[in-house]
Amino acid sequence: MHHSFKSGLHKTIATTAALLATAGVTSFTSVAQAAIVDLTITVHNLAPSNGVVVAPLSVGLGQGVFDGFDLGSAANASIVRAAELGNGGLWRDAFTAADTGAVVGVVGAAPLAAGLSATQTFRVDTSLNNYFSFIAMVVPSNDFFIGNDGAKTYQLFDAGGNLQINSIGQKARDIWDAGSEEFNIANAAFIVGSNALARDEQNSVVARNFAEFAAYNGQSTAYGYTFNSGLAAGTDVYRIDFSAQPVPEPESYALMLAGLAAMATVVRRRSRTA
Repeated sequence: MHHSFKSGLHKTIATTAALLATAGVTSFTSVAQAAIVDLTITVHNLAPSNGVVVAPLSVGLGQGVFDGFDLGSAANASIVRAAELGNGGLWRDAFTAADTGAVVGVVGAAPLAAGLSATQTFRVDTSLNNYFSFIAMVVPSNDFFIGNDGAKTYQLFDAGGNLQINSIGQKARDIWDAGSEEFNIANAAFIVGSNALARDEQNSVVARNFAEFAAYNGQSTAYGYTFNSGLAAGTDVYRIDFSAQPVPEPESYALMLAGLAAMATVVRRRSRTA
């Protein structure tokens, strides 16, 4: 290969590298202020072995306008459905109705036993949907769940689209009782031989409650083990982890492709010349 060709090729590569570096800087700069991210949510059941199981987690990312429930107030239909049957469909529908631009979905495909994890990724416009909400039934129970009391309890992203919260932990003392169904093992979800569709109306209000799980000790569960609560107020039960990857803006991709195309064109021309 001629020296002049080598020199020209080196210059071309250096120039293209500079273009690509510029593209990378442009992409990084847009990341710091980017609106669009791929948000990965990973959930972990941290409860003691043979203990509580958590239904698939319904999640919503919005503008902080959807308040699913309040401590000391009667649970609405969407909370009752999620807390009694582990079905978050009504809750997600209510979230979307209250915040039409929200991102809603589910993490996990089956109830999560102790020691297991599940993950799901959502594309989020952080300039619109920077607040996070969640709900999931905790079993065995008649109407127990985890969730956030307050539409703006968790602001995941700041004004620049930067992730502010890496993890949300739930301890036994954070578990809610929907107050919608009386305690009755025969009607409890996740207990072998019970009928979760049957219910005795309680007509109470949402409150904190984890001590009642001990009443299920010794019962056979749908996952084949004998239940043992093992819960104290400070026992870790669940954790939600977050990680965010920026989605590069189209102009960043265009600049990178242009640089690659320029290098390929010059290399072909110089090869023919050589």
